[in-house]
Amino acid sequence: MDGPAWQKSSYSGASNECVEVRATNGLIELRECDDPTTVLRTTPTNFAKLLQAIKAGELDHHAGPTP
Repeated sequence: MDGPAWQKSSYSGASNECVEVRATNGLIELRECDDPTTVLRTTPTNFAKLLQAIKAGELDHHAGPTP
């Protein structure tokens, strides 16, 4: 899929387990580095709400145990 370059999350570091994001055609697209063919598309408003929820810890209960 062509479009703007993907931006890797700064929290991913050098690992291949990362999330990438880009803005294209008025939408926000997200994908995992290890499965770049699966892309989640959402609106900027919904993406901002997701980021707010993550920062507030509202989704922490979905995270697996820390190794």
